[in-house]
Amino acid sequence: MKVADQVTIYEVGLRDGLQLESKVLTVDEKVEIFSLLQKANVSQIEFGSFVHPKLVPQMANTAAFYEHLKSYPELSLVALVPNLKGLELAKQTGVKSVNYVFSASNTHNEQNVRQTTEQSLENFKYLSQFASDNEINLNVTVATSFGCPFEGPVPRQRIMNLIEQLLLHNIKRITLADTTGMANPKQVYQLTKEVVNEWNNVEFGCHFHNTRGMGLSNILAGLEAGITVFDASLGGIGGCPFAPGATGNVCTEDVVHMLEEMGVRTSINLDGLIEASHRLGELLEHDLPGQVAKAGKSSRLYPVPNKSTSSLC
Repeated sequence: MKVADQVTIYEVGLRDGLQLESKVLTVDEKVEIFSLLQKANVSQIEFGSFVHPKLVPQMANTAAFYEHLKSYPELSLVALVPNLKGLELAKQTGVKSVNYVFSASNTHNEQNVRQTTEQSLENFKYLSQFASDNEINLNVTVATSFGCPFEGPVPRQRIMNLIEQLLLHNIKRITLADTTGMANPKQVYQLTKEVVNEWNNVEFGCHFHNTRGMGLSNILAGLEAGITVFDASLGGIGGCPFAPGATGNVCTEDVVHMLEEMGVRTSINLDGLIEASHRLGELLEHDLPGQVAKAGKSSRLYPVPNKSTSSLC
């Protein structure tokens, strides 16, 4: 397998991860998790979203949370925005980087942001101009790039056409998202390989869910195709509140463990991630889906059991 020597992990736990949780973390609790992520050398963090608090109450304190993050200019701190109103709120708060999300599937987009895909693309023109005028970095995530829970498969050409339209504007990164965990490795490799070959001067990322247990496999497929930026969520929590079955982002510590064991550098301290994951589970008051935080690193060795007390499994 021929893959890159180093990749970037884009941490979404404080946004995508928390938005499905029944417990709403306080600003102080979010700051605690953020500090542990920063200590673990996580450098790119999607910390929240500027959405209507009635729709996603877990994100209602995003602006107040960001006030505690301004002292970390060396980090890439990104807020999700669904529309121009969200972008304006991000600017008022002082946010310098945002991620605009819309869906390749019309049905999902209407469920998520109450617009067709074409309307979101039209509105994006105004967001792009606003971001440019105010020196705000703009990323875009295309949700349901690998399938829609309402419409089924999304045609490959539709994704290519959407990317082509997006690249008419000043975008830092385009992320293809498997919003409900419908993708498989062959599909991921074929689409991402074509995208990377078509626009080899553009930074592309991938966002996978582990809903059906294929998250890590899909990351490997994207990595082999040339993708070097991957979203992941601390503890494996999260998902889209407006899509059936959209639980389970790929777990950050599981992704970092896999890549580092393969010799692919992430620049992230895995022990620090595991500490952060344990603390997040305590704050949320339930077990998290991630595996490495439970089992420990594969390099962990155990003492040989006393023969008199050992038994067959």
